[in-house]
Amino acid sequence: MSIIQFLRIIWARWLLIVACTVFTFIGGLAVTLIVQPRYDATAHVMMNVLKPDTVTGQAQNIQNFGAYVETQKELVKDYQVTAPVVDRLGWLSDPGRIAQYQARPANDNRDFRRWLAAQVADRTKAGLGSGTIFDITFSSSSPIEAKNGADALRQAFVDYSLATRRQDATRNAQWYSSQADIARQRAEEAQNAVATYERANGIVMQGDKAGSQQDTDSARLAALVAQAANAPAAALSAPVTVSSQSKLQLAQIDAEIAQNGEKLGPNHPVMQQLRAQRAMVAKVVQQEEAAAKAGPSAAAVMGEVSRALQQQKGVVIAERDKIERLHQLQSELDLRRDQYQKTSERAAELSLEAGVADAGMSPVGVVVTPEKPAFPNKPLIIIGSFALGLSLGLVLAILVELLNRRVRGVEDLEFDRNLSCLAIVGPAMRERPARAPRSSGRQDAVVGASA
Repeated sequence: MSIIQFLRIIWARWLLIVACTVFTFIGGLAVTLIVQPRYDATAHVMMNVLKPDTVTGQAQNIQNFGAYVETQKELVKDYQVTAPVVDRLGWLSDPGRIAQYQARPANDNRDFRRWLAAQVADRTKAGLGSGTIFDITFSSSSPIEAKNGADALRQAFVDYSLATRRQDATRNAQWYSSQADIARQRAEEAQNAVATYERANGIVMQGDKAGSQQDTDSARLAALVAQAANAPAAALSAPVTVSSQSKLQLAQIDAEIAQNGEKLGPNHPVMQQLRAQRAMVAKVVQQEEAAAKAGPSAAAVMGEVSRALQQQKGVVIAERDKIERLHQLQSELDLRRDQYQKTSERAAELSLEAGVADAGMSPVGVVVTPEKPAFPNKPLIIIGSFALGLSLGLVLAILVELLNRRVRGVEDLEFDRNLSCLAIVGPAMRERPARAPRSSGRQDAVVGASA
């Protein structure tokens, strides 16, 4: 179809095109006049995901930020958030909404407050704006109500997030506190088991600053081994010098007595055993001092140390099973203490979080009262209805023409090579086509055109 044929169709069907355009335009204009306007107000909330937590000092994982935002979008429409908005907007005493609630379907068994909260949720939209800014939009037929609703939604959302964090922290803190009490009781039981076993078998564990534990007999054996290794050199270079290992062991026992004396009474079995052990080690120190003053020979020193070493080896070997059992009890005690320390620290941390005032988000700016309705957009609807009506008229004109074809010009006859136009007859003749030569098999046609 050429442009001339198209223009002829438009000219012939102009009434249909104008009618479609006018009716569609009137419909769009009626929509702008009848439809109730809708105003949108938006409140902004900044998600403090890049800011470290005030209690733990850890920042949120940015990789999970998308899932976090989706969760917040659903929480904005939760009843715990929308119910305070109903109270703040005063909908509970609105006669119009009371009448609508009374006319609700019979199968709707929600109470009035939940019914209104569902309307607030239907009018609420939320989504991520720029960066970490979270936008909360509330729609209403009144610009003032839209502004108040968006402001109330933002405040209720921040309050609900803070209350949820505090409730979770309080509940977890209570659980960790109960677990800490259980761990403390188990640690005390393990401590009593170690003390009972030491008292029953005459074995005392000694601990250093690094946390390692060793029984007294094993410590004595280690001291004798070191003394045996240093005995020849000590006898030759300083025959009057007392063994430093014995004095070191005596100093360790004195430190144990001083440390346990602050916690245990003087009649405690552990204290009595430590004092007895100190007396034994002090006697060994006195003997070494006497031997050093007497100036024994290197052979005598080596012999005495060897005998003491062999004797101590026998004691340690005889007590090996008891020592292993004591090590097991001490390991269990260390485990119980570690559990108690970790649960106590976690309970204290959650107790601090239960009183925190930071919800992880903060309001940004003020909610502005909308000046223009978001719907209907009158200029867009009017222009769109005019364009739609014009397009619909053109389409209908083409369809009607295709269903009822007419010859409106020479171009409409150009569908058969054997058919040629000889002349156009009519008072409005403007164009005279060239006379085509006759040929065998061709047919001639005369078209009469009317004005």
